[in-house]
Amino acid sequence: MTAPETSPADVTRCSVLSRRADEPLAGSAPRARAWLVLEQSGPYGFSALTESHLPEPVRAAFGDLPKDSGTTVALARRVGRHADAHAASDGRRFWFAHVAPGGVRMRAGALDDSELLRPDLTEVLAAASHGELPPWGERSDEPLLLLCTNSRRDVCCALEGRPVAESLAADPEYSSRVLEVSHLGGHRFAPTALLLPSGHAFGRLDPQSARAVLDAAAVGDLGPVDHHRGRTSLAQPAQSAETATRAAEGIAALDDLDALRRVDGRVVPAGLRWSGDDGVAEVEVRHRDGRAWHVSVVRETLPDPKPESCGKKAVDAHVWVAGPVVPAPRWA
Repeated sequence: MTAPETSPADVTRCSVLSRRADEPLAGSAPRARAWLVLEQSGPYGFSALTESHLPEPVRAAFGDLPKDSGTTVALARRVGRHADAHAASDGRRFWFAHVAPGGVRMRAGALDDSELLRPDLTEVLAAASHGELPPWGERSDEPLLLLCTNSRRDVCCALEGRPVAESLAADPEYSSRVLEVSHLGGHRFAPTALLLPSGHAFGRLDPQSARAVLDAAAVGDLGPVDHHRGRTSLAQPAQSAETATRAAEGIAALDDLDALRRVDGRVVPAGLRWSGDDGVAEVEVRHRDGRAWHVSVVRETLPDPKPESCGKKAVDAHVWVAGPVVPAPRWA
């Protein structure tokens, strides 16, 4: 994608600096095996779950949730202006997706806020990360693209994400399949987006590539791999290996690949956090048809420090870079 023109005031924005440094997208996706997305209109603060027009008891409940359940909760809203005026509500639309390979499913519909105040909500979120969604709403396979536009979190998301969201929302073919979302992480890759129910994340989108993502998803494919940050259910080295395999082998189907960890000749689940390999990760990428590939992924530091988000200090930028994609023995 051609970088947008910038003014002198733009040169310190995190997305401009990342794009100029050609920071790789692959391996940068947020990590979660499940996503609970709740519709909430109005403006969002920096921490949208606790700084929004959600009812105070719900905001308090979200403030007490653990960060390691494997399920991420986010707010979303229809594309457009969101004034501070709002009408109180005790219900909302929702989308609840389990996004791990081979177990993708999503439920959607209307949700009463009382479900969000249940004492076992932490257990519900943890169960969802393992594929056990609660019986809310109905099953849905409709692709949904969530574009980050929260200026309170990062100005790049608003300046670059909102025009893409508005372009899709103005097109009747796509308007029902796009929402603004409160936060996805990786502001420096703006415009960033999450595709549900598959859990693939994208970056540096423009209106054309965002449409391509939704067009491909409608037939079960990934879309433009050069905008692919990774699948959120995978650890970052596994994300990078999976994206490299897609590019090398021309694999488009959304849910045909999984990526696992190779340890002493054995293959084990990778988990959401990868540690203990001293900057070198050995990954086995598997296709549902039995094919497999070995990919060595190396953690590298970019030459120049840069901010992870607008307004933050410049820090060393670490990226996971995939090596050659090497055919491996069939796993099935």
